[in-house]
Amino acid sequence: MPPLAKAQGWMLAVVAFGIPLSAWGALYPGNTWLQVGPVALLLPLAWPALRRTPISNLSAACMTAFVLLHLFAARWSYSFVPYEAWLPAGNGAALGFERNMFDRLVHFLFGCLAMPPMVELGVRYANQSARMALVVALMFVLAVGGLYEIFEWSLTLALAPEDAGAYNGEQGDMFDAQKDMALAGLGALLVAPLVRGAAWWKGTQT
Repeated sequence: MPPLAKAQGWMLAVVAFGIPLSAWGALYPGNTWLQVGPVALLLPLAWPALRRTPISNLSAACMTAFVLLHLFAARWSYSFVPYEAWLPAGNGAALGFERNMFDRLVHFLFGCLAMPPMVELGVRYANQSARMALVVALMFVLAVGGLYEIFEWSLTLALAPEDAGAYNGEQGDMFDAQKDMALAGLGALLVAPLVRGAAWWKGTQT
């Protein structure tokens, strides 16, 4: 197997450092560990996986950015990220928002950030055309979004009502799951024209 790119090794190190930071002073510690736990379990597998199936630094950076965003949001169980206190111009009430919108932002960015690595994997390792890789990547985003919402719903059935409400982030919106999936799909669609034909991975060792 080829050695891991130095930049990607640093990306993994940053994620490893971010895991305990996410849990430090968490608003709902139990919920945070439910969200951070899978990252901690999968992180040791990332090193050999990236060596066995090399990807470009750009694609790896997209994946790292999303994981770090997830760890950041998990610190406040997503629904309670105090962004209004940090960005006065983004005050939710002033914009007409009746809920904390940070979780919606994360779903949208998932769609955006998942496209580059998925398209690269499709073209480089699955022998797909750029067009087919885009379609498969979009289907991946929608499928993962749907499966996550089902997992989230099933998990909250086992939690106490207060913890369940904090974990699933519904915030009183009965169509929360559908809106989350739609935003992920929208993010993927908006990025697709930029991704198609870019071939940023050319010259990357295979």
